[in-house]
Amino acid sequence: MTQTTNERPAGGGLLVLYLALGGLAFACLQSLVSPALSTIGHELGASTADTSWVVTAYLLSASVLTPILGRLGDMVGKRKVLIGVLAALAAGTLVAALATNLTVLIVARVLQGASGAILPLSLGMVRDELPRKRVPTTVAVLSAISGIGAGIGIVAAGPIVEHLSWHWLFWLPLALVVIALFGAVFGMKESPVRTPGKLDWLGAIVLSVTLVALLMGISKGQAWGWGDAKTIGLLALGVVGLLAFVLIELRVTEALVDMRLMRNRAVWATDLVALVMGFAMFGAFLVIPMLLQLPPALGYGFGKPVSQIGLYLLPTVIGLILFGVVAGVLVRRFGPKLPMVLGAGLVTVAFAIPAIAHDQIWHLLLSGSLTGAGIGLSFAAMSNAIIEAVPATQTGQATSVNAIARTIGSSIGTAVIAAIISAKVSPQGIPTDDAFTIAFWTCSGIAVLAIVAALAVPSARRRHEQSVAAGVDDLPPEPIELHLPHRAHS
Repeated sequence: MTQTTNERPAGGGLLVLYLALGGLAFACLQSLVSPALSTIGHELGASTADTSWVVTAYLLSASVLTPILGRLGDMVGKRKVLIGVLAALAAGTLVAALATNLTVLIVARVLQGASGAILPLSLGMVRDELPRKRVPTTVAVLSAISGIGAGIGIVAAGPIVEHLSWHWLFWLPLALVVIALFGAVFGMKESPVRTPGKLDWLGAIVLSVTLVALLMGISKGQAWGWGDAKTIGLLALGVVGLLAFVLIELRVTEALVDMRLMRNRAVWATDLVALVMGFAMFGAFLVIPMLLQLPPALGYGFGKPVSQIGLYLLPTVIGLILFGVVAGVLVRRFGPKLPMVLGAGLVTVAFAIPAIAHDQIWHLLLSGSLTGAGIGLSFAAMSNAIIEAVPATQTGQATSVNAIARTIGSSIGTAVIAAIISAKVSPQGIPTDDAFTIAFWTCSGIAVLAIVAALAVPSARRRHEQSVAAGVDDLPPEPIELHLPHRAHS
């Protein structure tokens, strides 16, 4: 049974700390490896194509297991599943740090990817355990950490590899994971909100095949060729699998993902925002470092060494941190729609600036700052929008779908931007200035879709009416009610 506001404990500071550390470690590990792939491949004697599986395996594991583990958390207890997830992350990170060949490293990355459920499980625990007035800000911070961690990973990768070795890309996050694991075991109590039932194994298998096919086709399309039979076949299998999954979930009594949630405008619109923001974030992390490293003699490069790239991405990380907190305040006062629209707008402008001109370093710094601010606002608001739109018993599955949308968006963004850059190169194989202009305009244009989707999210009053009609009895947060003194009660 869902707790009332008065029954919820007043504490929770350590709970939030442990959850934040786990989420930060997962997000760092998602992006920390990408800048070091060439070094890892060289030291392990692996080809570029084979080494790319270090990233692909992580994304596939996270996408497949996040909805399954999120649903299990709703069923058997979020703390139990969180402990298992953190243990898998610790084991995978330890194995990766000790890996001496590519096969072992890929297996370790599969174990790490299982921790993609950390965010949905954490958000569910926060909703169940903390006083209502603290939920929006806490959810905002934990959600923003997924972007912050990805930014920190990109920033820190170069110096770690240069001054230590690639193995330390795993040793350092392992410390965070161990603290979070001990905190979950000894410093958390089990969430009281459960949804008893059975796991939808048929839906889980079909969804797994669907996500593997889609992500494989997207991530390998550039290397194999977009017209290659393998790429087309995988993408077609993914589309067919998605349709089959929807039909299965509509027929089973205990669905892995309740398709009725997808009819909720707040849910599907927010998932679309997640897809677009994932695209934009990893598009920025790919294009800007590449532009910074090109030689100045080209007329559009800046000649910065890999070890310094992180310094130029710091404004993005700082924007993520600051505006993730600001988003929590805005959500409490006005609901999640406003920060989501503002965030999408900032990201649109952020990419339009270097699309117009990127011949000065400040163009990229300003773009990075606005990108961080926009993603910080959006990520934080998205989770709040989902939580406020669904019953507490379905928090895990709803936030898991949102996390998957973000992951797929990042995969699509990386693949599309890489394809654009590769399509326009000089005879020497160097990306042309036009390639970067097109890439920036593409990201800006895609971000416009996030504005449209964010505008489709119901307002605070409309969302409350939908929540009452759906039987969600603990929403919206109290501060929003203060802004609606003339609300009609259903």
